[in-house]
Amino acid sequence: MKNLIKVERARYDLSQAALAEKVDVSRQTINAIEKGRFVPSSVLAFKIAQVLKIRVDELFILEESDW
Repeated sequence: MKNLIKVERARYDLSQAALAEKVDVSRQTINAIEKGRFVPSSVLAFKIAQVLKIRVDELFILEESDW
């Protein structure tokens, strides 16, 4: 699954650490999600999307291999 977290963070000038603090996870978790090594829970995905003011389905994009 692809995601646009890094791009959207840049729009708000948020570091990984700042986003992590806002959604109550570690910076390493945000890094792992951005790099596609970790798929967040639904709750975490919605928290991240809410902080970044974007819909979840716009922030996280399923790829062909996800099917």
